[in-house]
Amino acid sequence: MSNAAEHEAEIYSRTLFGFWTYIMTDCLLFGTLFATYVVLHHNTAGGPSARDLFSLPFALVETMVLLASSFTSGLAMLSTEAKDKNKLLGWFLITFLLGATFVGMELHEFSEFIRAGHSWKTSGFLTGFFTLVGTHGLHVSIGLLWMIVLLVPVIRHGLNPVSLKRLSCLRMFWHFLDVVWIFIFTVVYLMGVAT
Repeated sequence: MSNAAEHEAEIYSRTLFGFWTYIMTDCLLFGTLFATYVVLHHNTAGGPSARDLFSLPFALVETMVLLASSFTSGLAMLSTEAKDKNKLLGWFLITFLLGATFVGMELHEFSEFIRAGHSWKTSGFLTGFFTLVGTHGLHVSIGLLWMIVLLVPVIRHGLNPVSLKRLSCLRMFWHFLDVVWIFIFTVVYLMGVAT
């Protein structure tokens, strides 16, 4: 292996290590938000509970949309092995549309709650809910913006080692958000409706 290739491999390794470190800090953030939500879950201040507010079929559709976006982002990255820029862009376009659909559904749910008078100010339960789910939605929105920023150079200049490294980090971030959502779906929606 040449010195240039060794140097590139070392940079790639450091980048992935740094990104994993970031993911771990996000795990701490979401862990704190989950703990806060669980503590505040029964603090409804006489207002509606999770069972009163949540639509499990709606949350299930949200989940399927986000999981589908994770699948398409994986297909996009498989296209990099074949050096097929058009397939990569096509799969990431589908990933973007699915992610944007997810965010739109989340905003719709929030607006319905607020329109019915159930905002984050209503109770500790709703404060915990809006904070946890809203933070996840903000992360997905940042991921969508990041996707655009990373794909513009690919469109202009094609695939290169730098763009592949950056897209690998985006894929890890996107899969991480899916894992967090599975926990949200389970703890907030499934357990909320069941209790």
